[in-house]
Amino acid sequence: MSANRPAAVVVLAAGEGTRMKSATPKVLHAICGRSLVGHVVAASRELSPEHLVVVVGHAREQVTAHLAEIDAEVRTAVQHEQNGTGHAVRMGLEELSGSGVALDGTVIVVCGDTPLLTGATLERLASAHATDGNAVTVLTAEVPDSTGYGRIVRDAASGAVTAIVEHKDATDAQRAIREINSGVFAFDAQLLTDALGKVRTDNSQGEEYLTDVLGILREAGHRVGAAVAGDHREILGINNRVQLAEARRLLNERLLERAMLSGVTVVDPGTTWIDATVTFEPDALVHPGTQLLGATHLAAHSEVGPNTRLTDTTVGEGAVVSFTVADRAEIGAGAGVGPYAYLRPGSRLGAKSKAGTYVEMKNASLGEGSKVPHLSYVGDATIGDHTNIGAASVFVNYDGVNKHHTTIGSHCRTGADNMLVAPVTIGDGAYTAAGSVITKDVPPGSLAVARGQQRNIEGWVARKRPGSAAARAAENAHQDHQSDQ
Repeated sequence: MSANRPAAVVVLAAGEGTRMKSATPKVLHAICGRSLVGHVVAASRELSPEHLVVVVGHAREQVTAHLAEIDAEVRTAVQHEQNGTGHAVRMGLEELSGSGVALDGTVIVVCGDTPLLTGATLERLASAHATDGNAVTVLTAEVPDSTGYGRIVRDAASGAVTAIVEHKDATDAQRAIREINSGVFAFDAQLLTDALGKVRTDNSQGEEYLTDVLGILREAGHRVGAAVAGDHREILGINNRVQLAEARRLLNERLLERAMLSGVTVVDPGTTWIDATVTFEPDALVHPGTQLLGATHLAAHSEVGPNTRLTDTTVGEGAVVSFTVADRAEIGAGAGVGPYAYLRPGSRLGAKSKAGTYVEMKNASLGEGSKVPHLSYVGDATIGDHTNIGAASVFVNYDGVNKHHTTIGSHCRTGADNMLVAPVTIGDGAYTAAGSVITKDVPPGSLAVARGQQRNIEGWVARKRPGSAAARAAENAHQDHQSDQ
């Protein structure tokens, strides 16, 4: 639990985000495995707040449903009309007070479109707020170019914040200031509640500005302080697709750096993309062109890539996965997958098994040491240990209405170009002949042959395709055969 546990965190996520030019609400756009607001909620949770409330407005049904999926403990407050940031915070506090919550302590306000913000930075903000005894503490950042941002004006002697001046209102001297307002604040809960009731709307937008609270508290004799973010990029908000892509790149770099510092080898970070929810063990190896998504986990000494995409997939110790797409699959220790394999949901590969070149699996388990080397489809099946599936095999699992299951025992050998028509069972140690269509169960230790007898029709090409290249080749072959005799 955070040493400076806040009474509440209020996340502002009511805006429409028109510059995204999207039917999807801005805060629901995703980067690195989470929505924008999902990243903010995750960072806020690191503080272990007593209450976490997200203020929703535009497309509130979608946003509320999403929040319920990612964090069942999140409260939502509705800002029916977007009347400014101060009004949004007031709606958040009224949601809590209406539920009988009496806030005592620190309230932290964050924006729902700042996915790079970290829990560590919010912790430093809360700590500075408590240590300095401020009524409000502003999270600030020193940026290379402060154009367009609100400047932080400080008292030269005490370092207290005396004003936040918007770019359009700033003097030349103030415009030279590189410390800017992030829009993230820590407030004394009671003082914030009182000050919000005094915020006026006599401005060009006719809205309640949260920044006006700072002036109200300062005029009342309270101290306004600041905490500077260690990396100015953390406070970047997302307003359009260009900024969304830039945030994705920055967050991906952060995640890859964390992975590499924990012992993972990433051969080419520039072409490797991972989600925030991916986990690793030391000495995993990731080759170029790889995407690791969702709850994917790479065990020690596993090797993934190149050109591989894994979603919610577990890769066991020492397994090798190359040129593969896998979704909700389990790959056992020492297993081999690919190149050019497709593991669909429910694929489970045992230790030292193999799903090889141009193999597709779905809802199928492959036992320890078993192999599907190439050119096969394995759907709705259970395969025992140390069994080999011949090339170009198809598990015929669908009758047009229902899916059916195929069971193959251990130490079996199925021939190349087999059609295994489910439901069917092949017992332990059984064999099937190449080119067979297996429609009946095969007892253990048996050989199943299910194919028509071969019949050669002599002279068919000469009669049916006279003058063709094939006919000429056949005639030449006959003549060569006769001359050899």
